[in-house]
Amino acid sequence: MSIDLEALFRTIGPMIGGGGTGDDEAGGVFCSLMRSLVTFDYAVIFAYREKERPIDLYSTFTPEEHVVFVSLYQAGPFLLDPFYHAAREPKPGVWRMRELAPDRFFSSEYFRSYYTQTGLAEEIGFFIVLEEGITVVLSLMRRERSGVFSGAEFALLKKAEPMVAGLVHHAFRDLGRRFDAALAKRTKGGRKAAHPAADRVWRNLNLTEREASIIELVLQGHSSESIGLRLGISTGTVKVHRRNVYRKLGISSQTQLLSIYLKNLGQ
Repeated sequence: MSIDLEALFRTIGPMIGGGGTGDDEAGGVFCSLMRSLVTFDYAVIFAYREKERPIDLYSTFTPEEHVVFVSLYQAGPFLLDPFYHAAREPKPGVWRMRELAPDRFFSSEYFRSYYTQTGLAEEIGFFIVLEEGITVVLSLMRRERSGVFSGAEFALLKKAEPMVAGLVHHAFRDLGRRFDAALAKRTKGGRKAAHPAADRVWRNLNLTEREASIIELVLQGHSSESIGLRLGISTGTVKVHRRNVYRKLGISSQTQLLSIYLKNLGQ
């Protein structure tokens, strides 16, 4: 595997001792750094804070692709994304999507109805944890025609993490203020909402706290066995709660469940 060291050093040089960096400049530097190491089809940078809508800092998508990868994602599907949940824990480091995904993620309704629209073979993310509960995730994506990243490429990206972390800490210093401003803009009178959007959905659907916890994990792609282990209850109890929720909502499938969930997110 050939590494373009000249391009790498040429990219790093202007960063040393530099001043402030805008989103587009930082994103461009990130892409240049990564292209000196590996090939990829897309790059996107999101900032996450708790259950708030992620801020899109940079991407290489066309306007049409941006609708699926960014606009539609921010409208609600991000709440079911393994990268979102890893950012909230947080799980610093470099991760493949499949390392973070629940055991039934690739057969979940979220994967079938949303993630397959992206046409991705693989996504790798750099998870850089900042202050104020904020995590910046810088993703490299390959489409199906390009195939997955090799083990050697992944190992090389992991070695590049300190360099990427330095860029993030240098470039994205006011994200707390930006999250506050975005939240104020979406709420009446500039007041913070009492409950994040996802929590309001469960409350509006009259689910108990236990039912909401189980159904949220179902939508994320966890099996009943996985849910039981996470919540410390038996698999049978998980199944009983799931049946009760389906009966309460008058549905019979995960497809209907996801539809109700996404519809209520917009209210």
